[in-house]
Amino acid sequence: MKKQRFIVLFILISGYMQAQVKGCTDPLSKNYNPMAVINDGSCEYRSESVRPTASVTLSAEAEETSGLIKWNNVLYTHNDNTDHNLYALDSISGVVLKVIPLTGSTNQDWEEIAEDNEYIYIGDFGNNVSGNRTNLNILKISKASILAQDPKLEQINFSYSNQTNFATLANNSTDFDCEAMVVSKDSIYLFTKQWASKKTSVYTLPKTQGTYIAKLKNSYDVSGLITGATYLEDKRLIVLSGYSGLVQPFFYLLYDFTGDNFFSGNKRKITMGSLSFHQAEGIATSNGLDYFVSNEHLAQKPFVNIAQKLHRFNLSPYLAEYLENLTLSENQNLIRNLIRIYPNPTRDIVHVDIDPSLDGLHYTFIDTNGKEVLSGILNSAATRLDVGNLSAGIYTIKLDKYPDYSYKLVKK
Repeated sequence: MKKQRFIVLFILISGYMQAQVKGCTDPLSKNYNPMAVINDGSCEYRSESVRPTASVTLSAEAEETSGLIKWNNVLYTHNDNTDHNLYALDSISGVVLKVIPLTGSTNQDWEEIAEDNEYIYIGDFGNNVSGNRTNLNILKISKASILAQDPKLEQINFSYSNQTNFATLANNSTDFDCEAMVVSKDSIYLFTKQWASKKTSVYTLPKTQGTYIAKLKNSYDVSGLITGATYLEDKRLIVLSGYSGLVQPFFYLLYDFTGDNFFSGNKRKITMGSLSFHQAEGIATSNGLDYFVSNEHLAQKPFVNIAQKLHRFNLSPYLAEYLENLTLSENQNLIRNLIRIYPNPTRDIVHVDIDPSLDGLHYTFIDTNGKEVLSGILNSAATRLDVGNLSAGIYTIKLDKYPDYSYKLVKK
């Protein structure tokens, strides 16, 4: 009896260990592991570039646009120096629809705007001039008060937990500048713009009025300067904007992370094509696929004079599959525990072991073009599939009675 119990326990542990395989879970990566079910953040990607689907020039009122959100199907932006107004923009034409004065506010260097369900947050935390500001703060404005045309302002003051030296530095040399933030359930997360190291550090602080020390969580080498952020918390997706080199803007995608460990999942840098010398500052999305990016006016005589613009991008080729997979039903998780497909990758033969409850299921292999290339019936006596005639590539295996189920198979 003890021996039988040991065998059962061994089988259960083995099955659990198999189900807990860690690795790169993104099929779009260079090192995708189709057997992995836990993303360990190891995915690596090829260099990619994406061009805007549309670009429009903004009016002079938004010459120094430095942040962007999309609220009630309208874009909102602000300037980064002395201007105390919030600007509502048409998302197609970029035309200023409304000017909202934030009476009583001070704008030393507004660099970012973020939102939650009830409030808008504006970060007065630009710190690139001398790196020694001691009045860093975030304005918190009730959305209801904005709609009532009487904005009510609160202020969140903070300092960085690891900044101890406040000596004056040369312009654009500090690692305590910031132009990006996102808002979560109870916290604000800052992503710094580190001029010296070209990294970004994540700090967290409460989102209630008061004075706080922003706590350092971690840092990551992004090889550039981070200027904006947009966050879809329920989708575990953050997309940062930034620029590197000769003001070459880029997206930095963070997705499939755990909790608020934003760099624990997939990390992918994508160049904004055809926008050299465009200083991308604001970024916003409402669905995770379509993005708005604004750049401020950049003039460096006599060679560069880039007007302030609003751009639209579609990142579906990079994020659509991930976002679709988030909607998988409980059925898929159940089925995964009742089926084993191996080896993967394979060259010729695939074995499919299934629980007797799945006997008689119809399966279909679908290639990356959406074409059905192989089909048949599964049985619990074990199914041996010959895939030798299939072209090398990634195939999706579907089961007819479980439309949410899918399994990625790599054919060498």
